[in-house]
Amino acid sequence: MMASAPADLFSIVVGTDSQTYYGEAEYVTAIVVHRVGKGGRYFWRRVVERKPKTLRDRIWREAWLSYETAQALIEAFKNRGISDCRLEIHVDIGRGGRTRELVEEVVGAIRGSGFFVRTKPEAYAASVVADKHT
Repeated sequence: MMASAPADLFSIVVGTDSQTYYGEAEYVTAIVVHRVGKGGRYFWRRVVERKPKTLRDRIWREAWLSYETAQALIEAFKNRGISDCRLEIHVDIGRGGRTRELVEEVVGAIRGSGFFVRTKPEAYAASVVADKHT
């Protein structure tokens, strides 16, 4: 997709959402490739792990999976000679819900790692795309 339109502007967004079931947590990480003004595609993967003890642990695991995926994408882009790519991480937290106490620390950690970050309601990669597959 990107190779076939090198002059187009692309935005890459990574987000993770999770759901818990009977002692397990299902994490879905989505990679959204947005060809600005012309639509996009997304890819996703699912990981099932033991259910975390707290909501805080679960949110941090979502953020960490997104971070790891973003790092892997940057490395893959570098290996292909792509250095000018805007990559965002979307976290499934917001200022109005149960996760409001985590916003500052999670956003701070991701920003401190050098990534752009968005929270709800702008975090569509996590709260819409990944959520569709949990």
